[in-house]
Amino acid sequence: MSKAILVVGGGFAGITSAIEAAELGHEVYLVEKLPWLGGRVAQLNKYFPKLCPPSCGLEIQFQRIRKNPAIKCLTMAELVGFSGVAGNYTATIRLNPRHTAPHNVDFSLLASTLEGLAPSEFELGLTTRKALYKAMPFAWPARWVLDPETLTPADAARVGANKFLNLQEQPSEIELNVASVIVATGWRPYAMSNLVNLGAGQIRNCISNMQMERLASAFGPTGGQIRRPSDGRVPMSVAFAQCAGSRDQNHLNYCSYICCMATFKQCLYLAEQSPETRITVYYIDLRAPGRYVNVLEKVQALPNVRFIKGKVAQALQTDGDRVVFVAEDETSGRKEAREYDLGVLATGMQPSLACGNLPLPMPLDEDGFVAGGRKAGIYAAGCAVMPLDVSRSAQSGTAAALKAAQTANGR
Repeated sequence: MSKAILVVGGGFAGITSAIEAAELGHEVYLVEKLPWLGGRVAQLNKYFPKLCPPSCGLEIQFQRIRKNPAIKCLTMAELVGFSGVAGNYTATIRLNPRHTAPHNVDFSLLASTLEGLAPSEFELGLTTRKALYKAMPFAWPARWVLDPETLTPADAARVGANKFLNLQEQPSEIELNVASVIVATGWRPYAMSNLVNLGAGQIRNCISNMQMERLASAFGPTGGQIRRPSDGRVPMSVAFAQCAGSRDQNHLNYCSYICCMATFKQCLYLAEQSPETRITVYYIDLRAPGRYVNVLEKVQALPNVRFIKGKVAQALQTDGDRVVFVAEDETSGRKEAREYDLGVLATGMQPSLACGNLPLPMPLDEDGFVAGGRKAGIYAAGCAVMPLDVSRSAQSGTAAALKAAQTANGR
């Protein structure tokens, strides 16, 4: 019987699960498919409840991981095989090549000389990245990644001459013997390309709420200054469309819980940067759970923010790259089309498992969340279970760690 615990997913819930399980005395394997830990929280400008930058909370967690030898972090890794019974599972992990040396070499000078560019996944397509890159200043592990597909012939010659880079590195697989598994695979923003009536992501100055977080981030593509993607101009009018694809039988048939709070937070970003910018929020209902009602009241008190009860039915682009939102104002009963410099779609949280199952005996509901009837020894945490904010994700990670530890202890 093994006493090790496997955690699949290196976002906030997965990190919390791994740390809590290790501090209970168990060996932990933390598997993350991306090059760095942090998940969606790492992409935010600020997060609740304290509205602090992600580096604040994540760096504390990274230090706890670094100081605990019981935690083995496997980044750029995927669970591809699974068998056994509770207390004695065998997990097959595929390790994808990073092509960089295992120690923390600073490649910033070499990266600046490379010519090849690719859309930045971390910046959600708002800018490009080089073939040799590190997504964020506080990335952990603090190792760069080389993407051979983005290299030009000239780039390949420069890279090939560096002894700390290895273009020949190949994927490999390892097997782990574990007692229990925690699934903390997180969520992804619902794809704007699915929202045909709202421009399907093709309107130049109509962005998602997660893209707004990147524009507001100090280490984002605009250095923290919220600008229109088309021309870099400060938007003097901004509109938010709530429930973009959520609470809709054709898309996400549920409320994503955090979208309203994300919009209130982003209204504060705009008000702080440009108090003269006019802000409009189109909504069905406003959700501010518990103490967060104070944030809603603060936003409602701002003189430049207007709330319109009505769901945006259509988004269009005009000459000058302005955005038109068409919606019915339920208060007046009038259907109106209004123009804005920038539109923001509050897209919902879709579980990552909805876009590709893990090789685990774990049932999913119709929306892709982990459902009941799970096999013994396999537990879910965070937004793999339901839409949650960061603090509740951390709580669910702790709960999953306690259950996994009980299985590992033969209880």
